[in-house]
Amino acid sequence: MRSEEGNREGRAGEHMNLKISIGSQDFAFLREHNCFLVDKTDFIKKWWESGDAVTLITRPRRFGKTLNMSMLNCFFSRQYEHRGDLFEGLNIWSDLKYRNIQGSYPVIYLSFADVKQDCYGDTVQKIRHIIGDTYRQHRYLLDALCFTEAEKHQFTKVMNCEMDDVTAQDALKNLSYYLHHYWRKRTILLLDEYDTPMQEAYVHGYWNEFINFIRGLFNSALKTNPYLERAVMTGITRVSKESVFSDLNNLKVITITSEEYADCFGFTEEEVFAALKQTGLEDKKTDVKEWYDGFIFGSLHDIYNPWSITNYLDTRKLQPFWASTSSNSLVSRLIQTASGEIKERMEELLQGRQIVVTFDEQIVFDQLGRNENAIWSLLLASGYLKAEQVEYRGLIREPWYHLSITNLETASMFSGMFKGWFGMTQTSYNRFVKALFQGDVDAMNYYMNEVSVATFSFFDTGKEGGKDSEPERFYHGFVLGLLADQAEQYEIRSNRESGFGRYDVMMIPKNQKNTDGLAFILEFKVRNPGKEKSLEETVQTALEQIETKQYDAELLARGIEKERIRHYGFAFDGKQVLIG
Repeated sequence: MRSEEGNREGRAGEHMNLKISIGSQDFAFLREHNCFLVDKTDFIKKWWESGDAVTLITRPRRFGKTLNMSMLNCFFSRQYEHRGDLFEGLNIWSDLKYRNIQGSYPVIYLSFADVKQDCYGDTVQKIRHIIGDTYRQHRYLLDALCFTEAEKHQFTKVMNCEMDDVTAQDALKNLSYYLHHYWRKRTILLLDEYDTPMQEAYVHGYWNEFINFIRGLFNSALKTNPYLERAVMTGITRVSKESVFSDLNNLKVITITSEEYADCFGFTEEEVFAALKQTGLEDKKTDVKEWYDGFIFGSLHDIYNPWSITNYLDTRKLQPFWASTSSNSLVSRLIQTASGEIKERMEELLQGRQIVVTFDEQIVFDQLGRNENAIWSLLLASGYLKAEQVEYRGLIREPWYHLSITNLETASMFSGMFKGWFGMTQTSYNRFVKALFQGDVDAMNYYMNEVSVATFSFFDTGKEGGKDSEPERFYHGFVLGLLADQAEQYEIRSNRESGFGRYDVMMIPKNQKNTDGLAFILEFKVRNPGKEKSLEETVQTALEQIETKQYDAELLARGIEKERIRHYGFAFDGKQVLIG
């Protein structure tokens, strides 16, 4: 966290006295230091008046979830009983009813954002430490006369992290009791980033073991807790109720397609343009909109990523701030190992097109590897894709989502991801592409075999496909890499109809002057030992297919001369590749 107070003094005139704090998610800090803050206090009123007992709100990372939770804590917690000054001048403070309840509730406020351990034991131990720290925030209870020595002893043990799993599961419920008994008022529970440890449990392979622990903790704190007034949880994903919140009937789930709280997370266009005007950047509206706009919550369009906007106001540079702030390893792995059909859809998205798919917005982590459509749910919840429309079809009202890439920033994230698939072989991949353009078949073979050996395993792990599916996964991954690197120069298409069949890959020059007017058709084939004695024969089969099925038809129709169209056959036998 930094207030940037010192290094801003010399630029106060340039920034028109707008103090930017990068990374601070502490509401009190931002207000006390007069830092840039968009007024989201209407969220307090909307949530309180909803009457919902337990609210789960999912939003992409760095969309103001933690800051809003900090704001709720500052507003309701007895810790801030005499801090109405934090809200003076903000929307909520104009309502006398809410002035009267500020600082009047016991609040349990904790976050699982840092629970990123790679095994079950360390994860539960980390959660124990977080619970122990939460108890320490209320150590004043140990001086109260209303508790027995046994209760104080139990409180001290939890505070010192001396607890087994069962005690840890009951700890938040028990803390609610202590607070209720002391303050004579039921407790508000705020849990930020509730799903972080669940994602780690899935990625590192201890999901089944961990889910039993976390289900017990949530049911104790949220379902069987008579000392609970209200609760709010935030996260990126909506983990299925069956997995985590079994029998929790008082849970209200707000996803990014819900109408509730649509303008409470992220910045609206009006809020962004006001900040640009305040900082003298009004003439940058179009650029900022292209880079950072595009998020849709419920039916509210033109939501901007607050992390990127704040960083842009600070640096005045258009960069992928948000897309580069965390690992996308889970998304990358799921796309890598997905079928050719999923990669095909990714190709469409990367070329600016919209896809229409159906899926369940609930995330069932242990089904991610089996149900391929779950990838769309994860990409939507993570903010990488936006749902421009949701239509409900048939008698059972099945949801169909019209998805596209959110904005330039997220497009750059996908581009970097697909390039990254080739890892240490990026140099060989680049040299292969250069050899392709130069028509150097020997070099193409040399570099493509290097790429194939190093990266084939990324694309051949589909559970439903046999060996024949491996090259399909590989070539679609290869195409996504081409799109990441060559999309400015070429229109790259795969598995499309032309002539009398469907070619594998076609590269169509966008500007014939910049590319010497060359176009390419690539056909991928697995050697069939029953029909072909060698990879050379398989290459010839691929080349003959291009000719006999007249895949050139689309290119010729676009006015590209026959002599400027190059054909290449790729023959696979395991990880060995021959190109001709």
